[in-house]
Amino acid sequence: MFGVKSDTGEFERTKTGDGNSMAKNHGVQFERLVDAVRPQITECTIADVVARQKRGDQFVLVDVREDREFNAARIPGAVHIGKGVIERDIEEKIPDTSASIVLYCGGGYRSALAAVNLQQMGYTNVISMDGGFRGWKEAGLEVDSSPDV
Repeated sequence: MFGVKSDTGEFERTKTGDGNSMAKNHGVQFERLVDAVRPQITECTIADVVARQKRGDQFVLVDVREDREFNAARIPGAVHIGKGVIERDIEEKIPDTSASIVLYCGGGYRSALAAVNLQQMGYTNVISMDGGFRGWKEAGLEVDSSPDV
């Protein structure tokens, strides 16, 4: 698990063995912004997504990273709608506002911001995968790096 809600309901980033957070170092204001939206969204772990895939649950896995990141490698089966255009393009790509959507980015920050925006647009079943693509790779899970995107 990459993050948990504490007894007070606050989201806590899991630390690695050396005491560092799994996420990259981000600007203080950016982290504050993300921390402010976390209570408003649903997050899941990488293990949760893997379990859903194994059960055959129906959901759309959306990679919100930049084009170059997605083109280099992605989680197999993911569709790409970059964070910079997701609000503009979501209705065309996923018109069903009740569709089950799992968003991921590099570490779970951009996907959290995208999740809150989609909720504000009326999407009711949006989840942000904490740990993101970086955590997925670190867990040794399958990655698609084929150039045919």
